[in-house]
Parts: sequence; structure tokens; C-alpha cells
Amino acid sequence: MFGKNKNKVSSAVVDTVIGTKTVLEGNLIAEGSVRIDGKVKGDLKINGDILIGEAALVTGNIYADSVHLSGTIEGNIISRGQLRLASTSRLRGDIQVQSFISDEGAVFQGNCSMVEPS
Repeated sequence: MFGKNKNKVSSAVVDTVIGTKTVLEGNLIAEGSVRIDGKVKGDLKINGDILIGEAALVTGNIYADSVHLSGTIEGNIISRGQLRLASTSRLRGDIQVQSFISDEGAVFQGNCSMVEPS
């Protein structure tokens, strides 16, 4: 009840995984939850949640329901829900989010726009 982390991104079933030794060049469009531990050069359009692992590097824009970032993103984020920056995260780009959480130690260089729930 109290003190439990109810972050639905990290506890969700993952439908798509980009592994640590994978480099994806091009845009990714997916339904469901996506976890990225490798490198992606391109835009991510996810109709679901996305988890960016600690070793991951994404160079491109992200459109998703919720985003949990532990790695590095060089691009803009539009999240219809929550954006959470873990202490190991590095984000260089503008964000448009409904909810924004940043752990101590996270780096965010950009502008933030908060949107109201639809």
C-alpha cells in the first residue's frame, strides 16, 4: 500500500524488446509495451508504454503513453501520460507531458510543456 512503487511502465508485460547488442536504424511503430536496451536511430511511435534501459541510446523523437528513462535520449518526447527520469538518465530535448517525475541525478536539457489530461 504505502511506499510501494506503482509505476506501471516497469511492471507491465513487455511486447517488444530491442536488446543490448542491437542497433536499429529507422522509425519504430509498435502497439503495446516496448523495452529498449540497445541503440535506436529514428523516431519511436508507441501506442503503449516505453522503457529505455540504462545502457540504451535513442537518437530520435518519442511518442508514447508513458516513458520510463534510465538511459540516454537525444530527441523530443511527447507523452500522453507520465515521463519518469531515473537517476542514470540523460535527456537532451524538449518534452510535452501530462506528468513529470525526475529522480536526483537525472540530467534534462530542454524545455518542458505540461498538458492537461484529456
